[in-house]
Amino acid sequence: MTQTLDIVGLSGSLRRASYNSALLRAAAALAPEGLTIDIVDWSDLPVYNGDLETNGLPAPAEALRGRIRRADGLLIATPEYNYGVPGPLKNAIDWVSRPPDHPFAGKPLGIMGGGGGFGTARGQLQVRQTMAALNCSTMNKPEVYVSNIWDKFDDAGQLTDDALRTALTGFLTAFAAWCRRLKG
Repeated sequence: MTQTLDIVGLSGSLRRASYNSALLRAAAALAPEGLTIDIVDWSDLPVYNGDLETNGLPAPAEALRGRIRRADGLLIATPEYNYGVPGPLKNAIDWVSRPPDHPFAGKPLGIMGGGGGFGTARGQLQVRQTMAALNCSTMNKPEVYVSNIWDKFDDAGQLTDDALRTALTGFLTAFAAWCRRLKG
C-alpha cells in the first residue's frame, strides 16, 4: 500500500474570493489517490519585522513553520502582482525561512498560478528564485500557468474548464511522483 503524502497548500492571495485559492481547492479535489492537500490559512501573519523576533517567532509564524516542517511537500498557487510575487506570499516565505533550521531545505515544492494573459509566469519565476535560495526542491515540469483564470471558474469558485482540469490532474500526478522520489 502506498503511503499517503501530506501536502501543505498555500495560496498567494489572501482575498476571500481568490481564483488562486479556488485553484488550490480544485487541486485538493483532483488529487490522485495517496495525496492529500491541506490548504493552510496564514492570513494572521504579521508583516515581517526582525524586532518581532526578540522573544522568538510570533505564534502564527511558528505554527506555519511547524506545519510545513511536518508536511511531505508544499504546493503554492500564486497570482502575480505588478509582474511579481505578491507581497503577502513573500512575507510568509520570509517568516518561515528564519533561522535556525528553516523547513524549506529539501522540501518538495510545486508551483502553479493563474491571472491574466501570461498566467503568472513572472510571479512564479520569482517564487522559484526565492525557493531555490532556500534549497527547496522545486518540480520544474509540468507547469501550470492559467491565463484568464476568471474564465475557468464559476461564481461559486468551482472549476468549469475541462482543459485546466486535465492539466491540473497531470500536474498533481507528476507532483505526487516528485514527492515520493525525493522522500526516498
